[in-house]
Amino acid sequence: MNEASVPADAGTAASADDAGAPRSATPLWLAVTVAVLFGVLYAYDVWEAVGNLVGLNLQAASLGIAISGVGLTLLIVALVLPFLVFGVAFWLGHRRGPLPQILLFLAGYAAVQAITFGLTALFFQLGGLDLG
Repeated sequence: MNEASVPADAGTAASADDAGAPRSATPLWLAVTVAVLFGVLYAYDVWEAVGNLVGLNLQAASLGIAISGVGLTLLIVALVLPFLVFGVAFWLGHRRGPLPQILLFLAGYAAVQAITFGLTALFFQLGGLDLG
């Protein structure tokens, strides 16, 4: 293949592909700052879930009862949920601008709060403590 057989715009197509390559819409320092700030909120939810898991186990043991399998499952789901939602929000927002990133993290945080509240209510409704 010689220069005469190469299309005239083939050289510019490679540079156009490089220019069209996906780039982060947010500067790295800003994306990290947003992730860290929301990470603190999500970490507080993890801390609450650990407190519930340990505290309810200790309280149940002091009463001479145990936590049922369903109750333990609900407590573990409440512990894993913030990690999962934060990861999904980060994955969905890592190539977007700062405002969509903030909105994704905020929506995820609100979802974690609502689902955790529901899991807590479900724990007591389904009898998370094994009284029998």
